[in-house]
This record gives sequence, structure tokens and C-alpha cells, in this order.
Amino acid sequence: MHLGNGIICPVTGIPMLAVAAVSAFYAYKKAKKEFSKDKIFPAVCVTALVFALQMINFAIPLTGSSGHIVGGILLAVLMGPYAAFLAMCSILLVQAVFFADGGLLALGCNIFNMGFLACFVAYPLLFKTLEKRNRPLTCALLASIAALQLGSIAVVIEGWLSGSITLSNILTFTGLMQAIHLPIGVVEGVVTALIVAAARSVSLKNLSYIFGGTSLLLAGIISQFASQKPDGLEWSLLNISDSVVMQTQSFLYSLSEYVQAKSAVFAAWPSVLGNLAGLATVCFVMWLACSLISSEAVKENV
Repeated sequence: MHLGNGIICPVTGIPMLAVAAVSAFYAYKKAKKEFSKDKIFPAVCVTALVFALQMINFAIPLTGSSGHIVGGILLAVLMGPYAAFLAMCSILLVQAVFFADGGLLALGCNIFNMGFLACFVAYPLLFKTLEKRNRPLTCALLASIAALQLGSIAVVIEGWLSGSITLSNILTFTGLMQAIHLPIGVVEGVVTALIVAAARSVSLKNLSYIFGGTSLLLAGIISQFASQKPDGLEWSLLNISDSVVMQTQSFLYSLSEYVQAKSAVFAAWPSVLGNLAGLATVCFVMWLACSLISSEAVKENV
């Protein structure tokens, strides 16, 4: 569901970057009230796990498409919504800068679609509500499906506001996005439910080691067997490709493409090496964010 530069115009991309920045600042302020130094290592390991899970595209039978776990709900359940949002920002930033996976001009949209809607809409409204009824597996499944459906709707709206999706094909594109992201959401929901269930029976320290080891296994080995078929967004765009109006004429589009062509060094490396370098980078970024949060929290409590 990573939007590229060509789908989003500056009139949409810049305000969404502002929304993402304000949301990240808000999450940072809120996270200080519930974060402590002993949570840094677990937070880094959970972020690494989701980063690695996003590398694993699985084929969707009978469609010619593939999908991958986004992990917004998983992050929110294990870390709380505020730290989870910062984790998703870290993941998407590293992907855009070092892999050119998702455009810099579209970064705000991607953060909103995959982070904000999961952490601040689907998680509190669905997961937390259903959790009160003692149905953690059901709420993990439903919240994950809802997060992807909300994100796919947001993609349609952002594409339409940018002019790349026209009124003549908006209903078709909406139907394609909703349909293809439903099975992806089901898979994500099942995986999220299983991880959440397992996490509740393991100590935080051991869980961190398990997540860290699993992320290395996913990034270093299992990612080599990921499906090469177009993901849900790419598949949907291919099905209406004749009427998609690419937004490639602006200076900011050219600038974003130029910057990413220079910065996306991991994408040019051998696959395993690039994946592991990306994993190390996202761990460092999340560690830095968590360290800042915990140090600020200590100052406020003194």
C-alpha cells in the first residue's frame, strides 16, 4: 500500500506531510507519559519484527496479486498507540529513504494510511472496544481488517485529490482496492491474533529476543522466497492503468525522485545485505526515538 511519488501531487502530499509531522509530535508528547527506559529494547525489537514482516509478500490465489502485513495494529497492541505510531513513522521513513519503497512526496500519505488510521482509529475504536468483552483474538482480526480497509479508502481519496484517479474510475478503483485488501487484512488479522496470543504467555524480555531473532530470520532468509507479484495497490492501478493520470510534472516530484535515486543505496545492494542493513537502520532510528522519549520522561518526572 506504499504510494509512490507519481500518484500524489504536491497539493496533496505537502499537507499530508504536515499532518504526519503534527501527529508524530503529538505521539511523541503522549508517549513520554507512558514510556520508560526498560521499554526501549522491546520497542526496538517489535519495530524490527514489523519492518521484516513487511518484506514478506505472499501471493493471493486466483488474483495475480500479492500482499504483505502492514503491522499497525500489532504495533499498537504490543507498544501502545503512541509509540506504535512513532515506530511506523520510523519504518516508512527508512523504507522511503533507503529503499525508495514509497515516495518521499507521498510519505505523509503513507504514514497516515498505514500508521495514523491503524493506531488512532482502528485500534481505539475496534480493538480496545472489543477487548473489554474479553475477545482479544477476534478484536485483533477485526481491527487489522478495518485498518487495511480504511487505509485503502484513504489511498483512493488521496489519489482523487491529486488528480491521478478520475471521477470516471473512482468507483472501480475503490472496489478493486477494497476487494484485494480484504484477504490481505484477514491474513494480517490472523497473524496479529496469533502473535498477540503468544505474547501474553511469554515474559517481555524473552519476547524481545524472540522478535529480534525472528526479524533476522525473516529479513535474511525468508524474504528471499517472497512473492514477486504486484501488491494490492499496484494490482489495482494496473487494472485501471489506461485512465490513471500520473502526477510527474511538478518540481517537487522531480526533486523527490532525484533525492531517492541518490539515497536508496540499500535497494542497489544484494538483497540479503540490503534487507539486513535496512533492519539495522530502522532499529537505530527507533532506538534513537525511544531514547529521546525516555530521557524527556525522566526530566519531566524529576
